[in-house]
Amino acid sequence: MAEADLDAQVRAADPDRWLSSRLVADPALRADLIALYAFEAELSAIPKRVTQPLLAEMRFTWWAEQLDGVFAGEPRKGHPVLEALAAAVAGRGLQRAPLEALIDAHLDRAHGRSHDLEALFTGPAVEAARLLGVPEPELAAPAGRLWGLIQTGQFEAARALRPEANRVLKRLPAAAFPALAHAALIDRDAPEPVKRLRLVWASLRGRV
Repeated sequence: MAEADLDAQVRAADPDRWLSSRLVADPALRADLIALYAFEAELSAIPKRVTQPLLAEMRFTWWAEQLDGVFAGEPRKGHPVLEALAAAVAGRGLQRAPLEALIDAHLDRAHGRSHDLEALFTGPAVEAARLLGVPEPELAAPAGRLWGLIQTGQFEAARALRPEANRVLKRLPAAAFPALAHAALIDRDAPEPVKRLRLVWASLRGRV
């Protein structure tokens, strides 16, 4: 699977964040962001591919074990997601703990346990901001939390959190925006709590 294939994989699995990634002008940096999202897409797809929790657990365990090679700079050869993720780890300083927490959270979901919003959404948002070179990536946490609430249908809680998220977003440099655009662009007049990056679609039409 080439770089273009990873991009297509993320576009199909996670169109909101794929669209946000189009705001990264540097192709190498954008590819690293796509590598992180492709890793998440692989985890999200496991319960769709196997219905038995035990089989899902085996697959999640495999991914957790592969992080050893990813963070040692020796990813499994021939695995495009792991190779791309290893390159992003080496070049952008991604942290291992949030990726491990993400795997654990998906495993909980496979077993029917409650969503860990911090692991599923907040941690990845912070790592995306870190990857983009944001000096204080932890400031991305409220926007990541907001996105998690929206994605899990907790719209009233999302509305309540939005003012805080917006305040924190103002403290972030413009470089962080591609990691958070999908959470930041909320149309107050829309019948839905969020419209999928309508403003960005308008500006990018014809270029994606």
